[in-house]
Amino acid sequence: MLSFPRTLGMAMALVAGLATFASAADKCTAGKHKDIVATAVDAGAFNTLAAALKAGDLVGVLQGKGPFTVFAPTDEAFAKLPKETLESLLKPENKDQLVAILTYHVVPGKVMASDVVKLSSAETVNGKSVTIKVVDGKVQIDGATVVKTDIACSNGVIHIIDSVILPTAE
Repeated sequence: MLSFPRTLGMAMALVAGLATFASAADKCTAGKHKDIVATAVDAGAFNTLAAALKAGDLVGVLQGKGPFTVFAPTDEAFAKLPKETLESLLKPENKDQLVAILTYHVVPGKVMASDVVKLSSAETVNGKSVTIKVVDGKVQIDGATVVKTDIACSNGVIHIIDSVILPTAE
């Protein structure tokens, strides 16, 4: 397995183009970090995630005490889904399915990148586990590549991923 510094260094080099929204996500207010939802909204690259959290009635949860680790897909990640799929998930009658997907992106506790790279899996809030691998120096969560790590929030941490991850049916 690659060492954390090498893995992080490679990942950071690959995400230089994400600096604009990453710096917005890293900002603190009055010396205190914002909660996960406020950090994501302020970043400006998570509008679809914010809309999905609202549709799933999960905003209050992710504004709660935590701590939580969120593998947050960007708007570009959501755009990879077929438009009809996303529209369908946001309908009130599909709320349970939406909540299952969103909670699959959340791990209880604050798991920093230095700890993530040591794991092969992690149990999510929805009860299913994600697979964690380091492939060619890049951390992957169920095949989604982590493109930015350790965005500190008052109630946890955000790691940005490039795809929406979907729980498998059992």
